[in-house]
Order: sequence, then C-alpha cells, then structure tokens
Amino acid sequence: MFDELANTIGLSLTNTALYEQAFTHRSYLNEHPEVTGHNERLEFLGDAVVELIVTQFLYAKFPDKPEGELTNLRAALVRRNTLSEIGKELHFENYLRLSKGEAGNADKAKSMILSNAAEAFIGALFLDQGLPAVDKFLKQFLLPRLEAIVKAEEHIDAKSRFQEIVQEQDGTTPHYKLEQTTGPDHDRIFTVGLYVGNKKVATGTGTSKREAEMNAAAQALEKQS
Repeated sequence: MFDELANTIGLSLTNTALYEQAFTHRSYLNEHPEVTGHNERLEFLGDAVVELIVTQFLYAKFPDKPEGELTNLRAALVRRNTLSEIGKELHFENYLRLSKGEAGNADKAKSMILSNAAEAFIGALFLDQGLPAVDKFLKQFLLPRLEAIVKAEEHIDAKSRFQEIVQEQDGTTPHYKLEQTTGPDHDRIFTVGLYVGNKKVATGTGTSKREAEMNAAAQALEKQS
C-alpha cells in the first residue's frame, strides 16, 4: 500500500498498521466504527521529534545566533504551511482516510489535515524506523526550505515587524479582534481581524489565536510590500 511512498522518500515503511493510523483522521471513525485508532497521538509524537531534529540542526548551523532568533527560525520552518506543502509534495491526500464531510471541506481545512498527517507520518516513521530515518526524511524534505525562509525573512516575527511600522508611521498600536471560531473542539480554526485604529487592514486564520494573528500580520506586511 505504501510502496510508492517508500520509493519516493528512499526509506522502508515496514509497519503498515502504523502508517494507516497516521493517515486516519478522527472523523473517519464516526463512519467506520470497526477502526479504533486515529492519528492524533502520532501527530503529538511527530511534532516532538521534528522539533528535536530541527533544534539540533539550527543549533549546529548557527553557533552565534541567540536563543530568540533560533526559536523564530524553528517556528518558521515547522509551521503548518510548510508541513502541509510536504504533504502535498508527497501526495499524502492519496492515503488519507477521512469522513465524507471532511473530504469535502474547504482548502484551508484540507491544508490543516495534511499538515497534521505529515506530523503523524513522522511519528509513525520514528516508531517504525527510528530517529536516523526521520533525520534523513527531514534533511530531504524539510531542512532545505530554510534558505528560502531566511531569504524572505519569514522567520522575523510578523506581529512585531508590523507593530514597529505602524508605530513609526502613525504613532498608534495595531490590535487584533477574534471574529470567528469554527470546527470541532479537537480541530478549531480561529479567524481574527487586524485593525489600525478603526480600520481593518487584514484577516488571518489559524489553529490558535496566536497563529491567526501572525498570519494576519504577515498578510498586512505583504500588502505594504
């Protein structure tokens, strides 16, 4: 079932059951009660493994950078958009097991599901093949993206950058307003508006209010460039 994926990434995928679980969304269980496991625990594990390897990589690559900058670089590298791009590149959608409702969701929701599946896949790969296999996978599909992130200055805190610009230009401080919360408790999507005074200048979405605010600030910066 996963032979093509294994060939693409150049790694063995031995424990098929683990990878099936990694691609099983919680919603799938509602329509298939015979299936007992979904991918959220593997996602939790994968997130920690990715953070460890990326942290080690950045620590070695940038010996003179302070902790705060390393943290921002790591956040930019392991953000949901990047992981979703990896999922799309490797055609994870071909392996996903979703409910009919989730399968028909909008692109943003699908992007989030792909990102979660990517983390769950990494968790499964860690359990199946160990840390060296995950290290090889990330060196091939994630870590090379760092150069573009640094070049585009995506690691610089968008909220701080936008606030500095507005305060310098207008002498005011931008503020954020939560406008909408959608999705089930385990998969919330937050929408916030970014305002300068009474004027709304951007809208951002994310799986947390902070992520939504960061995305709104990034969008506002793009409009100014």
